[in-house]
Amino acid sequence: MINIHSLEFSHLKREKLFQNLNFRLEPGSITGLLGKNGAGKTSLLKLVAGMLFPRNGEIEVLGHKPKKRQPGFLEMVYYLPEEFFLPNTSIKNYIKANSGFYPSFDHELMKHQLQKFEIPMGNRLDKMSYGQKKKFLISFSLATKCKLLILDEPTNGLDIPSKTIFRKLLAGALADDQLVLISTHQIKDVENLIDRIMVLSNGEIVLDQEILDISDKFRFTTMPDLTSKDIIYHETSPGGYRVILPGAGNSSQVDMELLFNAITKGIKLF
Repeated sequence: MINIHSLEFSHLKREKLFQNLNFRLEPGSITGLLGKNGAGKTSLLKLVAGMLFPRNGEIEVLGHKPKKRQPGFLEMVYYLPEEFFLPNTSIKNYIKANSGFYPSFDHELMKHQLQKFEIPMGNRLDKMSYGQKKKFLISFSLATKCKLLILDEPTNGLDIPSKTIFRKLLAGALADDQLVLISTHQIKDVENLIDRIMVLSNGEIVLDQEILDISDKFRFTTMPDLTSKDIIYHETSPGGYRVILPGAGNSSQVDMELLFNAITKGIKLF
């Protein structure tokens, strides 16, 4: 679905953000794209969506070159940015004007999701708060049924109950032929959703693994002290230490935050 080979990209005359970047993603997963501020996560999402153009290298998405922005490509991809603008119109008019661009748009699913978020269909977009607008756009993005959903910081602006609803809706609305690519700093908001993790650092993908593979090979736990010789990485926590240990075939829930910190500090796990 997404195939990136030898990608090079920079903003105008700045130092190259990506040089010889390579990765491939297939449908049927929710992939989390993680990285520090300035790592280039949003730029990479925009390159995949065809909103930025590579200097060199190849990007193929759903059999298309995104930079060409062909109608057959645009109807299969939905990009939800962190910062957005909505027109001064009603929800009904927005849906009427924009749903036709997506052949698989599911109007019943849209109504269902707005009900879950407690947003009346008769609301005007310009009268809604940032959080309400975000919930509307999340609902719209899932209702498009696009093959590729690109969500940049989707939980920003959501309160705690809305984050729970978001996770339930996303998990329940996806088909096996869809791919969701989520970029976020709020790791805890999505760690129970994603089944693949990619970490972007210094212009490279330094980790690209299935969550199940990580949980099989490593154990994430807390310890009262650091006497064990098997500790791969550790951080201080209340009452002791959060640690990564060899898994030895014993599955454990992956601590995404601990994993991310370990990888970005140069710990080689794979």
